[in-house]
Amino acid sequence: MLRRILTFALLLLIPVLTSGSSDFDPAEFFSNERQQLVRERYGEEAFRRFRDWQQLFLTSQSLDDLEKLNVVNQFFNQLQFKNDKEVWRKADYWATPIEFTSIGAGDCEDFSIAKYFSLVSLGVDEKKLRITYVKALKINQAHMVLTYYPTPSAIPLVLDNLDGDIKPGNKRPDLVPIYSFNGQGLWLAKERGKGKRLGQSSEMEMWSDLSKRMQQGL
Repeated sequence: MLRRILTFALLLLIPVLTSGSSDFDPAEFFSNERQQLVRERYGEEAFRRFRDWQQLFLTSQSLDDLEKLNVVNQFFNQLQFKNDKEVWRKADYWATPIEFTSIGAGDCEDFSIAKYFSLVSLGVDEKKLRITYVKALKINQAHMVLTYYPTPSAIPLVLDNLDGDIKPGNKRPDLVPIYSFNGQGLWLAKERGKGKRLGQSSEMEMWSDLSKRMQQGL
């Protein structure tokens, strides 16, 4: 299982919604054209969720990091957990944040990726965020969460769709970290700190499908 997960991870590149959080313009991202596209493609409920997501961005810009973590975590944890076969009729599919928000359901990867993109776009330092693969002991399977490091050596805070409360990693004995990554690199996870760096995320391959869909505004 671990070998399969690590092999899959090396095929990924996680970009940010824009070239940098300072360049992110909610008015442009949540344009009327994009709202109409969501409404036409996914329906009225999806349109309302998209508008709620827009409202989150408009009201959260001035919050501190911990407040941003809480509002983003709460927003996405309202969505349903469903596996890729149920939602996309595929064994593995990485939904863009727009797809995930519009469908209103996804698996643990979708929750973590949407939270990551949203927080980076809200101005949270990307260096403090890691998309982290873990083994979830209670369900005995591989799982993905988002972690936030206030400082490089700090115990991270865990944003998880299985447990809605944001807790320090040492308060989540049910999760065994395996590795973590973001737009800057891939690390072998450790309980404390960032872990051993494995490589630059820019060196990873085969992220083109998700990247293209995001570039197309989907």
